[in-house]
Amino acid sequence: MRHGSIPGVHGRVRPLTLLGDPALHAPCREVTDFGPELVRLVDDLFATMYAARGVGLAANQIGVPLRVFVYDCPDDEDVRHLGHVVNPKPVETDGVVVRGPEGCLSLPGLEAGTERYDHAVVEGFTVTGEPVTVHGTGFFARCLQHECDHLEGRVYADRLTGWRHRRLMRQVSRASWRRPG
Repeated sequence: MRHGSIPGVHGRVRPLTLLGDPALHAPCREVTDFGPELVRLVDDLFATMYAARGVGLAANQIGVPLRVFVYDCPDDEDVRHLGHVVNPKPVETDGVVVRGPEGCLSLPGLEAGTERYDHAVVEGFTVTGEPVTVHGTGFFARCLQHECDHLEGRVYADRLTGWRHRRLMRQVSRASWRRPG
């Protein structure tokens, strides 16, 4: 992306993969080609995330099994964080474990109290192959952990146990997006 451009303005909105789709439950492949197709994918991820009113989106959420995610997410101080990470690796998750409401564009309209660390550091690359390190605190740290989980084939529901998990699965079974045509 060119400096100063609006992310996603040239992207196309793609259909979201929803809970139950095998694409969400398989680890994604490393990106090896940092060419124009990757730039298009990142643009499409931004366009799709904005259209769905999300704060982060991983490539497998649009059916592409590559290790890429985008974000436009505030932290707890309301500072906006905007960017993307290719081949992200969580290198640090620490601090206080906070149970907070967590939702997902692949489980539209639902959320559950999910435990996450309040600090996260992710290393990876930009679409041009430049190394990048992203530091997150609070809500933005939650976002980084959530998107990294997606690329490992996990959704936030997989982190829930007991009654929280049972309640969310009941809500999923009743969700309009789970009902056939």
